[in-house]
Amino acid sequence: MGAILGIANQKGGVGKTTTAVNLSACLSSLGKKVLLIDLDPQANATSGLGRTASENGGPGGTVYEALIGQCSMREAVEPSEPKGLWLVPSTDDLSGAEIELLDLPGREYKLRDALKGMAEEYDFVIIDCPPALSILTLNALVASERVIIPLQCEYFALEGLGKLLRTLGLVRERLNQGLKMEGIVLTMFDARNNLSRQVRDEVKKHFAGKVFDSVIPRNVRLGEAPSHGLPIIMYDPVCAGAKAYESLAAEFLARMEGREASNGS
Repeated sequence: MGAILGIANQKGGVGKTTTAVNLSACLSSLGKKVLLIDLDPQANATSGLGRTASENGGPGGTVYEALIGQCSMREAVEPSEPKGLWLVPSTDDLSGAEIELLDLPGREYKLRDALKGMAEEYDFVIIDCPPALSILTLNALVASERVIIPLQCEYFALEGLGKLLRTLGLVRERLNQGLKMEGIVLTMFDARNNLSRQVRDEVKKHFAGKVFDSVIPRNVRLGEAPSHGLPIIMYDPVCAGAKAYESLAAEFLARMEGREASNGS
């Protein structure tokens, strides 16, 4: 496969990093080799997989060093858990890359160039994007083949979705013609809440065929897992959040395999 996927939303607090970490972990638990790249200066995906600030920036380097050419992306890769999951960690130093990259030629292509030849070594490369339209997010979208959009089931999230789709259109037009939207993942869904149901129905109506059937519920255990440095399937594998992400991973794989079978016929 070797697909490169961006997990993106310009709005913060929508479950973007939670989705990046837990989709990666669930795919690896299904026997896939997955590389998760933490491209967010907040480094939440890094800490969510058990890395502490004092451990970051070890001899292998981080995504920051890889982007500015101080190490290769391969040197920044570290093994994680569950087995089959690998991580390129981040630190708050990455915020400096925003400034450093601005004056470099081909600044939007730095991540794509750093990943050359690496996608074939994994079944999936998943990029956790910053919650903003920045040079780092542009790098992720240029490097990605497909984008998964986590969407919180709230009204303002719909407004942010429109802006993100316009951004994807511009990136496709000017920087990465092959970029496609893989799908929208509804997150923080509360079946007892009328607004959650209305947002779900509205998104499914306007983006028929692009919304994953798997819906991520509001779940206390999902919120607790990062503080223990564990993906949800290792922290509480029987909770509703774990079951939802396992369902999402299976649905995503079925889509990918169905597309491959169709292309091969």
